Amino acid sequence: MTKSLNGKVAIVTGGSRGLGAVIAEQLAERGAAVAITYATSADKAEAVVAKLKAKEARAIAIKSDQSDLASAKPLIDAVMAEFGQLDILVNNAGIAIQGHKVDDPALDGDAYNRQWQVNVLGTIANTRAAAPKMNDGGRIIFIGSLLGAYVPFPGVADYAGTKTALVGYARGIARDLGPRNITVNVIQPGIMPTDMAADVAGELPNRDAILDMHPIRRIATLEEVADAVCFMAGPSAGYITGETLNMAGGLGI
Repeated sequence: MTKSLNGKVAIVTGGSRGLGAVIAEQLAERGAAVAITYATSADKAEAVVAKLKAKEARAIAIKSDQSDLASAKPLIDAVMAEFGQLDILVNNAGIAIQGHKVDDPALDGDAYNRQWQVNVLGTIANTRAAAPKMNDGGRIIFIGSLLGAYVPFPGVADYAGTKTALVGYARGIARDLGPRNITVNVIQPGIMPTDMAADVAGELPNRDAILDMHPIRRIATLEEVADAVCFMAGPSAGYITGETLNMAGGLGI
């Protein structure tokens, strides 16, 4: 694997597990120094850092609760203090609360509101804090969801809404940051083998029925999605900005 990201510094929010951990590993393999964030899983985060250091990458884990908007500036300050620069921001952290239709009396409004706080406002806060510090020619990548573009079953309105909001925001800041050659893109995976997917699996329709809707009848691997993130973070994607890449095996076509 070529060291296409040598000399770059990346932040991967929510990098202690699942897709975030795999993204962090692949960025490190390409030569980047990596800071990952975590909210509660300190042991898992340090295990990821140890893995990155074993790849001879500089790496740190920073506790940063994305539901607390005031945590964004200290996060960026900590990265700048450790590495002295910032080139890549992967907005991966998020939560999924699904299963209740909007007219369901059992819908927990507080929980669903927190989902908007974490997935949208927290992500925006991190991006706002990072943008002034980021080197010209940098990369901002949002991990969205195909549900932001295509909703094949009920009970996911709020989650889908949070991911659609990120698409509009990303396009706007692609305009704002274009003069600095900072690219901004969204990757929208479908179903992946993550803890988040497992947590909501019981709230979704029959898994086989969902797979039947995919022309490529399987779920994505974390490595496939992480590889696309690394492409967007790399030198070959310097003229791609304001775009949304669906990675869902053809679901929604």
